[in-house]
Amino acid sequence: MTEAESATGTAEAVADAESHNEPAIGTKDKLEELCVNTIRFLSIDGVEKAKSGHPGAPMGMADMAFVLWTEFLRHDPSQPHWQDRDRFVLSAGHASMLLYSMLHLTGYKEMTLEELKHFRQWGSKTAGHPEYGHAEGIEVTTGPLGQGFANGVGMGIAGRMMAARFNGSGFDPVQSHIYCFCSDGDLEEGISSEAAAIAGHLGLGNLIYLYDDNDVTLDGDKRLSFSEDVKKRFEAAGWHVQRIDGHDRDKIRKAIKKAQK
Repeated sequence: MTEAESATGTAEAVADAESHNEPAIGTKDKLEELCVNTIRFLSIDGVEKAKSGHPGAPMGMADMAFVLWTEFLRHDPSQPHWQDRDRFVLSAGHASMLLYSMLHLTGYKEMTLEELKHFRQWGSKTAGHPEYGHAEGIEVTTGPLGQGFANGVGMGIAGRMMAARFNGSGFDPVQSHIYCFCSDGDLEEGISSEAAAIAGHLGLGNLIYLYDDNDVTLDGDKRLSFSEDVKKRFEAAGWHVQRIDGHDRDKIRKAIKKAQK
């Protein structure tokens, strides 16, 4: 193929991609979509191989996980116990394959592909719900819905207490955030309301929670069991609340930046 023909072929490929409203191969959007779909399909494959688990939540939260873990979460897979790391809490513990996929893809040595293949198997590090101590990068055990939500608030209080003791005079060694993914099921539990109330009362600005409002529970459609205006609930508790399309990665970026401020 001549150089001219090659250039023509590329132009045709770009035009074809645009005609299907898809980013051309090689663009940032296309690469990001490949990354997000890798997260999704690792989760799907793990659940399918185990014949057990929850694929829906990892698929729905993959865009948020990609943006958070690659652009905002301050962590070092080679130093997983770094004291001032950001903490990631998966309160929706049934979406555990999402966490395991992120740990594998971001370089945590213990979370090998073989471990992902042994999801929900006896003796594996990839339990059906994340368990603290099974593998580095799992910050807290989450199974009962709402538990991780409250644990994150406790971490936020601890962070603020440490900052009050050690930050100052131009030296601020404590700057970490706690990021939490929570689900409809988490917010149906009373513990999340109580924890949210004290977090708002204390003004814990080091907490950033991303709520996967997907309108589906194990009961079926969410409207069968839950009809609260969640935005108003959290605003009443003193939280700063934003509502966005959780699959729009640019909106996710902007929302997290705004939350950090």
